[in-house]
Amino acid sequence: MPAWIWACALGTTVLLAAEIHLGYGGARSWVPYAVLIPSTVALLWWLGRLRVRVTNGELWVDDAHIPLEYLVAAEPLQGTAKQDALGRELHPFAFVVHRPWVRGAVRIVLDDPDDSTPYWIVSSRRPAALLAALDLPLPAEPADASA
Repeated sequence: MPAWIWACALGTTVLLAAEIHLGYGGARSWVPYAVLIPSTVALLWWLGRLRVRVTNGELWVDDAHIPLEYLVAAEPLQGTAKQDALGRELHPFAFVVHRPWVRGAVRIVLDDPDDSTPYWIVSSRRPAALLAALDLPLPAEPADASA
């Protein structure tokens, strides 16, 4: 998570706790802070904890996994390429794990006869490292119809 999300969330949490406190003494003065601040930190940590890894011949994206034998190509997505891939070029059956605060992504093309998913798009802080771990070629460029 970016720092500004942490700052906004924790600032809002402190304001909410102060509103509950409202100058009262006793437990009402410290319990809102003791409950709300750790809860907010845990929630933010949980939202930003997505793990992408390649182990035991499988690509794991959080709880989803696929054997490497079904992966045929992979390409990094940055900037407008990522916007296009997640916008007008997005296939309706694509598997997408997108975190808006992560700049990079990787599109992984699949060839699984039992699955209609054409590709995965996965947000990654280190797309080059993911591509190196997958060791797949770039997807073939579509042939120009006018040639």
